[in-house]
Amino acid sequence: MRARDLTIGQVADRTGLAASAIRHYESEGLVHPYRNASGQRRFLRSDIRRLSFILIAQQLGFTLTEIREQLAPLPANKGPTKSDWSRMSRRFGKVLDERIAMMNRLRDRLDGCIGCGCLSLENCELYNNEDRLAKRGTGPRYVIDEAVDDTE
Repeated sequence: MRARDLTIGQVADRTGLAASAIRHYESEGLVHPYRNASGQRRFLRSDIRRLSFILIAQQLGFTLTEIREQLAPLPANKGPTKSDWSRMSRRFGKVLDERIAMMNRLRDRLDGCIGCGCLSLENCELYNNEDRLAKRGTGPRYVIDEAVDDTE
């Protein structure tokens, strides 16, 4: 074992994850430990950062598939550099910005018409008269779409 590499138990202690969860993330292709001569998993210290990102992203509602897509460009066989993380951060930042904007729209419009087509509130009849937003697609168009023209 190289001096800076960690056992699964050490990674579990540092991240608060169960070893079984770490093995699951490995099976999902989210972390890539190597095996030593005895066949035991060894993790790079940078895997703590990767696992911490996974924990945060899951708490924010991202699926493992979405997380895998964000982590995919990072090198699997060596610790990512600061520039690797910066590139991933910029990509993920765009996704976060889109979700934050949608959450803000939901917060601001939830008690009024959200463009879902139910027309159950009095103001829905004003904002989405005859469900004209249906031509933009299914679902709550005032929340899903970044900008909906109220004159449609």
